Amino acid sequence: MRRVLICLILLLTACGAARPESLVGKDELIVAIRSDVPLISFKGQDGAYDGFNIDVAKDLVSRLGKRIRWLEIKAGDQLTVLTDGRADLVFAHMSVTPERKKVIDFAGPYHVDFQDIAVRPADKGVIRDVRDLKDRKICWVRGTNIAQRIVDERRVEAIAVPAPDYNVCLEMIKDGRIDAISTNSQILAGLLTKPGVDLHLVGATFNEQRTAIGVRKGDVDGCEELNRAITQMYQDGTAHMLLDKWFGRSGIDLSVVSVPQFEGCS
Repeated sequence: MRRVLICLILLLTACGAARPESLVGKDELIVAIRSDVPLISFKGQDGAYDGFNIDVAKDLVSRLGKRIRWLEIKAGDQLTVLTDGRADLVFAHMSVTPERKKVIDFAGPYHVDFQDIAVRPADKGVIRDVRDLKDRKICWVRGTNIAQRIVDERRVEAIAVPAPDYNVCLEMIKDGRIDAISTNSQILAGLLTKPGVDLHLVGATFNEQRTAIGVRKGDVDGCEELNRAITQMYQDGTAHMLLDKWFGRSGIDLSVVSVPQFEGCS
């Protein structure tokens, strides 16, 4: 009887400690992306996905010898598509945060950027830095952490106005409901390319943004394979080529492009 109990305990322990299925063993990966971010992840006139994130995803997944099946998501879906098993990877220009690391893991980052601010041309003389956002209304896209970082990390008492996506942010700043849009400088560079958008980029680089790939919690093997692929992408010049392709005319400083310091696969 004692031997039977010991075997049962060992069996239950092994089951509880079992790792989730790794992306390494799959031939096709479901890659979650957004389609509403110009230059980064959008639908072209032919209906195909295009942008920096799309090119990076294609390059890295091909280095792993896998095929891609795209899954289009909204801004607030980045975590749930991984936790409920609908996606293997998330390429949604998602920055690494301690809160997100509690429920998913991150491969990379595959790019390190900074936060910036876009304002109406008439306001460029009064909003020149993150401190100037005090008591001003800023756009908060649900599912992102940008507004929180301004208020909590920078201790700037800005007023966060929620929006479902950046297109709504553009509408709100145009009609005066908000005073500024702050997010990753690459995202802002893309928004400024949209027809009819007349905004001034402040150039107030702050809050490092470590843009990484979301992977399922516990997929250490998959995370490590992706990190090796990211390293190769930088070492052979592909990363610099893709950054220049999409942001070479945006004004973003691309003079130094090196392999980012990885988060590490837990």
